[in-house]
Amino acid sequence: MCRPVGARMRAPLPAAHAPPGPGRMRPGLNEYADVVVATDTATSVDRLCIDTIRTLSMDAVQKANSGHPGTPMALAPLAYVLYTRVMEHNPRDPDWPDRDRFVLSCGHASMLLYATLYLAGYDISLEEDIERFRQLGSRAAGHPEHGHAPGVEVTTGPLGQGISNAVGMALAERMLAARFNREGHEIVDHRTFVIASDGDLEEGISGEASSLAGHLGLGRLISFYDKNHISIEGDTQLAFTEDVGKRYEAYGWHVQDLEEEIEVDALEDALRTAIAVEDRPSLIIVRTHIAQGSPHKQDTAGAHGSPLGEEEIRLTKEAMGWPSQEPFFVPEEALAHFRGCVERGAEAEAEWKARFDAYAEAHPELAQELERVVEGRLPAGWDDEIPRFHASGTMTATRKSSNTVLQWAAAKVPELVGGSADLAPSTLTLIDGADSVEAGSYGGRNLHFGIREHAMGAVVNGLTLHYFRGYGSTFLVFSDYMRGSIRLAALMGLPSIFVYTHDSIGLGEDGPTHQPIEQLAGLRAVPRLAVIRPAGANETALAWRHAIASTDHPSALVLSRQGVPTWNPAAIPADAIERGAYVLRDSFKEPDPPDLILIATGTEVHICTRAADLLEADGVATRVVSMPCMEHFADQDADYRERVLPSSTRARVSVEAASTFGWHRWVGDLGETVGMHGFGASAPAGALYKHFGFTPERVVDVAKQTVERARS
Repeated sequence: MCRPVGARMRAPLPAAHAPPGPGRMRPGLNEYADVVVATDTATSVDRLCIDTIRTLSMDAVQKANSGHPGTPMALAPLAYVLYTRVMEHNPRDPDWPDRDRFVLSCGHASMLLYATLYLAGYDISLEEDIERFRQLGSRAAGHPEHGHAPGVEVTTGPLGQGISNAVGMALAERMLAARFNREGHEIVDHRTFVIASDGDLEEGISGEASSLAGHLGLGRLISFYDKNHISIEGDTQLAFTEDVGKRYEAYGWHVQDLEEEIEVDALEDALRTAIAVEDRPSLIIVRTHIAQGSPHKQDTAGAHGSPLGEEEIRLTKEAMGWPSQEPFFVPEEALAHFRGCVERGAEAEAEWKARFDAYAEAHPELAQELERVVEGRLPAGWDDEIPRFHASGTMTATRKSSNTVLQWAAAKVPELVGGSADLAPSTLTLIDGADSVEAGSYGGRNLHFGIREHAMGAVVNGLTLHYFRGYGSTFLVFSDYMRGSIRLAALMGLPSIFVYTHDSIGLGEDGPTHQPIEQLAGLRAVPRLAVIRPAGANETALAWRHAIASTDHPSALVLSRQGVPTWNPAAIPADAIERGAYVLRDSFKEPDPPDLILIATGTEVHICTRAADLLEADGVATRVVSMPCMEHFADQDADYRERVLPSSTRARVSVEAASTFGWHRWVGDLGETVGMHGFGASAPAGALYKHFGFTPERVVDVAKQTVERARS
C-alpha cells in the first residue's frame, strides 16, 4: 500500500524551534522585516534564512578567491524549502536509512549545500569548514565529496553525473520497497530530490539516465531544473535553445514550469504536486537569476565561476538590507529557525523506528535481512564454497565461466543486481530465474539499461550507494563511454562492479572498431580501481568473489570471448586476485631462480604455458606468472613481489593482446613486451592472434632474444 500523499510531511518550521548554535549576533529581526527581496511571499524569517545561505556563499567564495557564488545565491530558496519544509532528514543521523536523499547535480554550486547543511544542524563547522572553503583539510571541498562531509549523498561536479546517480538511487528505493515492504508496513518509503543545471541537462549522460528513469516510471525521483541562462562562455543561447520541458515530457516525466514564480510557497506547492505523481519522475523548471541581488553581476557569466569581489559583496548586502558587513555573519534568528530541522528530523526518525519495530515484530526475518543489507554486511558464509572448475583442455571463454559463477554468487548474495547495455546475450550477465525490473514491477534482479553505457555506469553507482551490490556490463571497448562514472566510483571508494567482455583482438570478425587496445591501460591508470583480467575459470570465480567482497573500491572484470583451457584449481592460490600475481608454473630449476619469466594476463597466459614447454625443452628454465590484477600486485610488499619476480632474473617477457603501456615496470630495462602497437583487423580470432604475433612460437623467439640480452 502506498501512503497517502504528504503523510510524512511536516508543517513549516516555527521561527525559533531550537536553541541557536554558534552564529554571530545581529540587530533585531524587525530591522530586516521590511526589506523586499525576490521571495516576496516569504515571511521575514524565511527571507532571513535564504539570504543567510546567499551571504555565506558569497563570503566563502570570496575568502577562498575561488568558486561559484552566483548559482548558490540563485538557488537558495530551493534549498531552503527542501530542507525546512519538504525533505525527511535528520541532521544528527545523516545515515538514517529511510531519509530522503538530496543530490546537488550542479556540484560547482557546492556552497549552497555546505551553507544549508551547516544551518540545518549537520556536523559542518562554520569556522573550520565554511570559512576554509576549498582549503586543504576543510570538509567544504570545491565540489561535494561523499564520505567527507555528512549530508553529502554522492560526489558531484562532473555535470550530468549527479542526476544520473540519482536515477540509480531512486530505482534502488523502489527495488528495496518491492523486496521488503508488506501490507501495512511501508518501511522503505523515501524520495530522491535533485537540483540540476543547464549544464547537467546538456550533458549526454543525463539524457540517457532521464530516458531510463521515465521508462521505468520512477515517481520517487523529483528534480529541479535551474534554468538561469548562464554558462561559462555567456548566455546559454549560444549553444542550448531546445525546449527542455518538452524533451522531458517525451521521456515520460511529469513537468511543471514555474518560470520566475519561485517564492517559497510556490516552490513547496510544486514539490507537493510532484510528490503526488507516483508513476512518473518529476521535473520542476525554475527560471532563476544567477547572483540574485548583486547590483552589477546578476545575470552575468562573471558571477558563475569567480568571486563577486569585496566591493560587489558590500553593495549586494546593502541592496538586500543585510544587517552586517562582517564576513560569515549568521543571524541568530536564522540559525535558530533553520536548526528546527534537528528536532523535526529526530521526530521523523523516531516515528520511522517505531514503524520498523512493528515491522520487525510482524516480519522478523525480513527485518533482519533489511538491516543486514543496509549495514553492508554480506550473508554469513556466502563464499565458503567458491565454484571450482576441474582441469580440462576444453577451451572455455571466461565470459562463459563468469556466467556460471554469477549464478552461484546471485544465489548467495540477494542484493547482487545488474544487467547490461543491451548486450546480455553476449556478456552473459543475466541472473537465471530472476525477473526483469520494469516500470511498476521492481521486484526483479535483471536490469535492462538499453544502449546507454554512459548512464549505466552512473546508475550502477547510484544502486551501490543505496545498499545494493550493483553491476553493469558491456564490451570492453565501450568502457570508454563509462569513464566518468568509473572514475567517480573509484574516487568515492564504491564497490561497484563493471563487467567487460570481448576483451581483446580475440573477439575476431567485428574488427578494430570493437577490438579494445588501449582500454586496459586506461582503466589501470584509474587510482583505486581493481582491473581484473582472469586467465581461466578458476581465476574468474576468485575475481567475482573479490569484487563482491570489496568494500572500498570498484572492480572491472575483463572477460574473453575466445576460449582458454582450465588449469588444475590446486595450482591457483585462493588469494590470487588479492595478491594480484602468482607463480602459475615454475621452472625446472626451482627452487633456484629461473632463466626467464613469462608474465601474462587473461587468455595470453595459456600461450605462455605452451611457450614455456618449448623453451624448457631447449634448456631455458622458464617461470610463468599469471598477473590477473596489476594494481593489487603493485600494492604487495617488496618481499612478495621479489618472490614472484626475483630481481636476479632480468630476462622477462610480458604477453598481453593489448597496448604494452604500463608493462615496462614489470619486465624491466632488459625485458621485452609482446603486445599491440596499433589497432586490430577484421578476421577470425585465430588468424588475428597469428597475424599479430600472439603465438607460442613468437613468444619463444622474443624470449630467447631477451635471455641472450640479459646474459651479455
